Amino acid sequence: MHAPDPAATLAALHRDRPDLVTGYQRALPGARAAVLGRLWGAYTREPIPGVLRRDGSTVHTGKGALTGPADAAEAYAAVPDGLTLHLDDVAYTEPGALARALGHDGLAVELDNSVANLALARAAPRPKPTLTGTLAQLEQAVVDGHPLHPCCRTRLGMSTLDVLRYAPEHHPIVRLHVVRVPPARWYGDGPPLLLVHPWQRDHLLDSYPWLVPVGRVAARPLMSLRTMAPAGGTHHLKTAVDVRMTSAVRTVSPAAIRNGPALSALVAAPGLDVFVEDRGGAVLVDGEPSRHLAYLRRRVPHLAPGEVAVPLASLAEAVRAGHPLPDPLGFFTALAGVLLDPLLHLLRRGIALEAHGQNTLVVLDDGHPTRLLYRDFGGVRISPATLRAQGVEPPPLHGHVATDDPGELRAKLLAAAVSGALAEQVAAFSQAYGIAPALLWTRAARPELRDGPLPIKATTAMRLATDPLDDVWASLPNPMG
Repeated sequence: MHAPDPAATLAALHRDRPDLVTGYQRALPGARAAVLGRLWGAYTREPIPGVLRRDGSTVHTGKGALTGPADAAEAYAAVPDGLTLHLDDVAYTEPGALARALGHDGLAVELDNSVANLALARAAPRPKPTLTGTLAQLEQAVVDGHPLHPCCRTRLGMSTLDVLRYAPEHHPIVRLHVVRVPPARWYGDGPPLLLVHPWQRDHLLDSYPWLVPVGRVAARPLMSLRTMAPAGGTHHLKTAVDVRMTSAVRTVSPAAIRNGPALSALVAAPGLDVFVEDRGGAVLVDGEPSRHLAYLRRRVPHLAPGEVAVPLASLAEAVRAGHPLPDPLGFFTALAGVLLDPLLHLLRRGIALEAHGQNTLVVLDDGHPTRLLYRDFGGVRISPATLRAQGVEPPPLHGHVATDDPGELRAKLLAAAVSGALAEQVAAFSQAYGIAPALLWTRAARPELRDGPLPIKATTAMRLATDPLDDVWASLPNPMG
């Protein structure tokens, strides 16, 4: 499996893209520090195997005492180049080397790949992030990937050239394959035509000679590398790509194909519209729908003249880049209401959206936040009992969607929307405009959010777990308490 580390990536650039060599070498120290900072933060707060106890900014492990700057461990910290951690008396600037010293060799491979791809992303020519333009342009302006996960730019299975061909931060146009499927081997809605990512076509389709390519569709990859925006802007296409990105191999499950239309109809709140999942399908292999040969189609909500839909991650990117806002505090106050009020309304109804920076978009009208858009129901949790208590019969749901545990519902929402998306905005607005974080959190506070610490997804602990898809939680002090 391809997993180029920084040296292998540099060799590939010398061979195939010498124009990127200087920028890549210049970006490497910052990429190492950014990934190391995310790893350091994970060790200070997550239930990671081998961590024995924590004393202030010292993390005691079975391999020694891990120490580093306390401010660099904070979520969404701006980490300077040259960040150094110490394991006992040994200094580490390479996150992969530190992971190996701590006994996590498998994770080290992913960290090396993350550093390489992050430096490659930062080396690529790019315009300054703004809050205007097409959705694809706004999404492709997000360079650093997941803001907390040390595997923020891991693409295990892709070569360096693959990353340049397909990753959104490199602004490619990708030509999806349209594949005709024998009707008896089709699972899903609509005609038996499968949309296949070209990486998947090159690595899987030869094993299925009865799948016949019949056309191509040009599209731009969005923030999620395997989700595409074809020309026209009416639909997005979520494809299967057997590449491990951050924590998971990005396939499309049969449950997602079945749940999408039902959840699209169920998730409704004042101030929130969804990308309706109106079509999907998978190839039947040995009588079962294959998650490796599957896709989903999403309908893009209508925008009025003057409106722009901005993913929250793109908003944070533009703010950090110094996008001018006439009234940053007023903008943030409006943003907090647009984000939290519909999500808390749904939570009271028994619907917890995993509203993070990638799948949650704010609509700006003449530059002002007015409403929320949501896409991708993969992490949603639904309480059938709460819905029934309100006279709503829940639809049939597949996979791990239904739960009547209020703690699980609350954690799912707060970890993504508050500890995740909103906290990243607080950090970005504070760093860019000099507004005290406490003042920003005061503007965001809601009665339902004041009690107890805030849950946050323990992404590194999940990656090291036997089943990396099971939710594992850590906690942060509640700035609204």
